[in-house]
Amino acid sequence: MAASRWVGPAASTPGVEGAVDYFRRESVTFAGSCTELRKAAEGPATVEELRQRLAEARLRYKRIESFLEYFFRSSATIYNRPPKFEAEDGAMEYQEAVGMQLMEALLYARTLDRRALLEQAKAVESSAVDLPALLYGLKATDRQVLESLRMELIRVIALDVTGYEAPLLKSGITESRAAMEAMEVQLRPYLEGTRGDSVGFFLRRTLGMLQGEFDPFDRVRFLREAALPLQRQLGLFIRERGLELNTTRLLNYSAEDIFSRDAFLAGRTDVELVKRGRALFFDSSLSGNGRKACVSCHNPAKAFTDGLRVSVGLDGHQLLDRNAPTLLYAGFQFSQFWDGRVKSLEEQIRAVLHNPREMGAGAVREEDVKAIAAFVRSLRPMNSDFDLFLRGKTELSAGARRGANLFMGKAQCATCHFIPFFNGLIPPDYAVTEFEVLGTTAGDGYLRVGGAPGGGGLDEFRLSPDSGRYGPYPLPFFRGAFKTPTVRDAALTAPYMHNGGFGSLETVLQFYNNGGGAGMGLSVPDQTLSADSLRLSTAEMNDIILFIHTLTDHI
Repeated sequence: MAASRWVGPAASTPGVEGAVDYFRRESVTFAGSCTELRKAAEGPATVEELRQRLAEARLRYKRIESFLEYFFRSSATIYNRPPKFEAEDGAMEYQEAVGMQLMEALLYARTLDRRALLEQAKAVESSAVDLPALLYGLKATDRQVLESLRMELIRVIALDVTGYEAPLLKSGITESRAAMEAMEVQLRPYLEGTRGDSVGFFLRRTLGMLQGEFDPFDRVRFLREAALPLQRQLGLFIRERGLELNTTRLLNYSAEDIFSRDAFLAGRTDVELVKRGRALFFDSSLSGNGRKACVSCHNPAKAFTDGLRVSVGLDGHQLLDRNAPTLLYAGFQFSQFWDGRVKSLEEQIRAVLHNPREMGAGAVREEDVKAIAAFVRSLRPMNSDFDLFLRGKTELSAGARRGANLFMGKAQCATCHFIPFFNGLIPPDYAVTEFEVLGTTAGDGYLRVGGAPGGGGLDEFRLSPDSGRYGPYPLPFFRGAFKTPTVRDAALTAPYMHNGGFGSLETVLQFYNNGGGAGMGLSVPDQTLSADSLRLSTAEMNDIILFIHTLTDHI
């Protein structure tokens, strides 16, 4: 391998030089851990020993993650890609699973495929040993280094502590600590003055809390007392020094933290346009027969749903194909409809207005479409009890706190319903909408009576016939894939799923606890939800429901 040469800015700073040196040093250590993993895969190591080697490699990766993901994102994909193809927005072709997440899945399979494991170990190692060469010709600035660190903090908050990348190893807390230790090293040259002291204080508090086992970790306390205060102080620190840089599509770095109402840019729009859009939303003259308005299927009293299994069409009798989802936070998705067949709210509104089964409108003025879209984008309250709790303005019950920790931990809900919107918008830059194949059944009758197949309602114990994203994009891995909706205000939006087949949060939780359709014995070869039981008790599922109720906005 040729020696790397870093080309810094004309007047390089200790912060940039320190970050580059740290990456160079730690990438060599990471490569060494990958070599040890490959050697273990070649030899007679036990599964437990292999898991330990993988956990060590993941920890070493976390120390270079912020720099690698920011400056060399395309090169990072080989290490940390999901173990199964995820039907993400914009992904129109299949990409082979590769990297440490796939190795984790192999190491927890019923039968270990050592050949596949070794192939992955070799691929990761061969790439890792060349990491220092990426620095050749790199020009970096303080602004870039600091943005990479603020994005890493979001990654820790929204992905790492939830177990998104290592749900089986359950190493998310130790990995979060490794990431934050790397962040502390890279921030050290910048921290000076009063604000620097504040950043340092909350950085130390964050590190101090990242201790212990995965399941019992108190994520609620971590967010409220450490991680979010650190995000606020870091943002102020960067702003006061004039070092802001925003390369993201959606994040608003002027906001206090990611739970602030103004934390994301997509909801910003003209006040007068919103006012006009609201009037049109309630205006039945837009429909072909003058009897139906947007509000007919999206009632504010029901969190902008209609409470029906599937909506009723324009004629008042014919049923439509799918359940009407909430419009709350719809502006924070980059695909619309359950199958993601359009890319903007404007396209979605035009499609509904012109659909003869839904609104049956004739000519529609483009300014009306823009106004309704502006109104929908304004539906982003972010003022639930949970939001108020994180701002220190209220408290949660003990059960709701347990439920929040389960949701973001053991139950793995937050690995698909990402904070802060609790939908499929993927952190840390929130630029991609995720779709999931759950093996959703036609109904929940069997769950209502027994909690498992065979309890009754067997006519509903079959897969929903709806092909989901496969309809507009006929690729095999999209069959049965649907957009991940928000869990915010879900206490008001029953029935659930794309087909409205689940009448209560209790049956939804039981379905997930069973491992989705595949976990209940149905054939779902491309299911992205783990087929393993979550092993949640009834009491734990009830606590999660208590937490979901705290996500009800005060509108």
